[in-house]
Amino acid sequence: MGGLNGRVAVVTGGGRGIGAGIARLFAREGAAVVVNDLGVNLDGSGGDEGPAAEVVAEITGAGGSAVADHGDVSDPATGERLVRTAVERFGGFDVLVNAAGILRDRMIFNMAEEEWDDVIRVHLKGHFNTIRPAAAHWRDRRDPDGHFRIINFTSPSGLFGAPGQPNYAAAKMGIVGLTYSCANSLARYGVTANAIAPVAATRMTASIPGDRKRARTVTAEQRAADNIAPVVAYLAGEASDWLTGRVIGANGYDVTLYSDPEPVRVISGGSRWEVTPLGESMERLFRPVVTRTR
Repeated sequence: MGGLNGRVAVVTGGGRGIGAGIARLFAREGAAVVVNDLGVNLDGSGGDEGPAAEVVAEITGAGGSAVADHGDVSDPATGERLVRTAVERFGGFDVLVNAAGILRDRMIFNMAEEEWDDVIRVHLKGHFNTIRPAAAHWRDRRDPDGHFRIINFTSPSGLFGAPGQPNYAAAKMGIVGLTYSCANSLARYGVTANAIAPVAATRMTASIPGDRKRARTVTAEQRAADNIAPVVAYLAGEASDWLTGRVIGANGYDVTLYSDPEPVRVISGGSRWEVTPLGESMERLFRPVVTRTR
């Protein structure tokens, strides 16, 4: 009996890479899985039902339970249908994993408005489009002990500000804020929310120019996309309530707990500040902290 036995999950972007690895592991751990993947190219163009269908065939061929969905997460109707499919096909819905995404990399001064809008739409709005119906479903369940899960995907590109991905970085940091909000607002309904910041060899990382990649000697096995799945599987289980609201990094065999934003140092005045004394106080008290953390 696996750690996810009897649970029902939706995995977006489940036809390839990290999402496919998550869907396969969930099934091996006993979950029934709705595998969503539009089958697009990295830039969001095209479409192919093959990737999701292949993952489902692999799962069912091994005796697991899965069904494919080929909808676009940027369409609100897709999110509604994914929740409905989970409930109608498998009798419930416990875990939402938002792994779908596209890239439109460009330096900020060269980026077209369409390239900005498309990435924000698929990543940030795509998360909203699935979370909203999921949250409504769990609210209606009224089960504070339901162990329901929202597992979002952020990225080191957002956490550390990848220079050639301003649209992607903005979307991924927006997802962090969305995750915090969901963790705070949905706890009363038995829902937790986390964000994963993965590093793995995928179609996305393969598209990054070599001069933008951080140098690190790792093996092909350490770079494998399937290394992310165990972290997500633990969060999807019923024992991970204590970790809600946190951002978790997964890179090779390393798993990282990121700190939450918190005040580092505060300057308090007795009245409205004048510019010169404020600047002097900031340089005296803030600058040493900024210098140490760079």
